[in-house]
Amino acid sequence: MPISEPRSPGWPPAVTQPPSALARRFGGRSDVFSAMDRAKAEARRHHGRHLIDLSLGCTDQPPPPQVTAAMARKLGQRPSAAYCLHAATRPLRVSVAAWIRRRFGVAADPDTQVLLLVGSQEGTAHFPLAVLEPGDHALLLDPGYPSHLGGLQLASARIQRLPLGPEDGWRPPFASLGHGERESLRLMVFGFPHNPTATVGEQDWLDEAMAMARRHDILIAHDNPYVDLALDGEAPCLLRSPGWRERGIEFFSFSKSWCMGGFRIAFAVGAAPLIQALKQVKGWIDFNQSLAIQAGAMVALDEWEDWPARLRSLYRRRRDHMAQALEAAGWPMAPRPMALYLWDRLPRAAGAMDSLSFCLRLVRDTGVALTPGGGFGAAGQRHVRMALVAEEPRLTEAAERLGVWLKTL
Repeated sequence: MPISEPRSPGWPPAVTQPPSALARRFGGRSDVFSAMDRAKAEARRHHGRHLIDLSLGCTDQPPPPQVTAAMARKLGQRPSAAYCLHAATRPLRVSVAAWIRRRFGVAADPDTQVLLLVGSQEGTAHFPLAVLEPGDHALLLDPGYPSHLGGLQLASARIQRLPLGPEDGWRPPFASLGHGERESLRLMVFGFPHNPTATVGEQDWLDEAMAMARRHDILIAHDNPYVDLALDGEAPCLLRSPGWRERGIEFFSFSKSWCMGGFRIAFAVGAAPLIQALKQVKGWIDFNQSLAIQAGAMVALDEWEDWPARLRSLYRRRRDHMAQALEAAGWPMAPRPMALYLWDRLPRAAGAMDSLSFCLRLVRDTGVALTPGGGFGAAGQRHVRMALVAEEPRLTEAAERLGVWLKTL
């Protein structure tokens, strides 16, 4: 099956459903995060500045100062306030291609194989619209990042979930897919290092997926914003798997590695037809980031390639510190090999509570906000994710509050 042409401007069709119908269609995981958002807002009113929000993977660290300085210098120039079309992004695409060669030893054409994104979440959510027709079969991991599911829902795909489990080290069981299931798939969407489980993954996992994709004519979208934040081992990369130039696309971000989440800038590298298809969808939906933000991103890639290494040291200390603090509080939580998160089962004291009920009660009673694992899929239901986005004294305080609260359950 050849790669399909980008959809015509008539797609997607006009929305005629009332909001209630849309809420039913896109409910589930999104409802979990909406409920937590409301609970945190209430907790802020109740606990005030004493709220400890460890629910979002948004670092508390600033970008390199030279990055923001470059943005500031460019911000006063008139072109930075204008719409930015694709051609104007070429300097950043050239920097991306040079970074890809240095980082992975892979050559990428900045004109046909690189695309600027307004955050990697935007790319993963829009990509299915670029390559799928309604009813096409697509596979995603469970648990998995919500925008992977959301993009497939927006494209009206038939979704197949591949459950992950701790007994297999959260490795995707691609071998469990039958021949008919593989033949029906048009697209696979996943990402390692993995959010939410903080599993780094192995290169042979991606190689296995790509080999299956080549045999059964499947496209692969690999979300890789944590590529430089593996605390143990080397992160896998789809660009190192033979076949990506024909049927693969990989999404990278400045949000995690360079602490630029609020600036919403990222990029995709992939097969030229896939980049072109996504570029056309983006052309209908948005423009590109300001030239000022792009200037900062170029400084990050060209001059601060070692910045993620500094973050790894910070997150390793926080991980080890929080694991010890939680054990002292009566909730042993195993350290994870990827920076930014801890991920583990609910404590025994939670009893029959699901992850959302647990997290809602926790933030209401203690002012400590965590992320319910059920928001990432059914396989995460009895788990919770904790983002290490506070200094060690605040992490200690969060663990102490947790310990006191667990004794009351």
